[in-house]
Amino acid sequence: MKLTIKPDRGFGKIETELDDEIAGEIEGLSERYGVPLERIIEIALTGEFRKPSGNIEELGERARELEKQVWELEREYAPLRFKAYGLSEDNKVLAIELSGLVAENSGLRRFIGMRPEVKPELRKLISYYLQG
Repeated sequence: MKLTIKPDRGFGKIETELDDEIAGEIEGLSERYGVPLERIIEIALTGEFRKPSGNIEELGERARELEKQVWELEREYAPLRFKAYGLSEDNKVLAIELSGLVAENSGLRRFIGMRPEVKPELRKLISYYLQG
């Protein structure tokens, strides 16, 4: 991996070649933490390493507890999400039926010689439920 360091202003740049092992470590860190390669190199060069605050074992245990809580909440949330999906599908079916009834009503009004009613708020509501 070729590393080029340029100043913010002015001339002069430093170019160096990193061996494959170091380049692999940098790329691994970049992928693991989702940080750009440039930022990893910058942290390494400036020494901005963060020291862990607290006991690593305590933090790991706390992370496991939080993960357990997340799964418990997911277990409660999943049936509600399924029910909401079912209700939204029911709403779509009802919106389709309502749209058909509105069209039928309009056709019957034309048939008997009356002007069809245009209700934009009803059309808007039908459109809302058909999109969701």
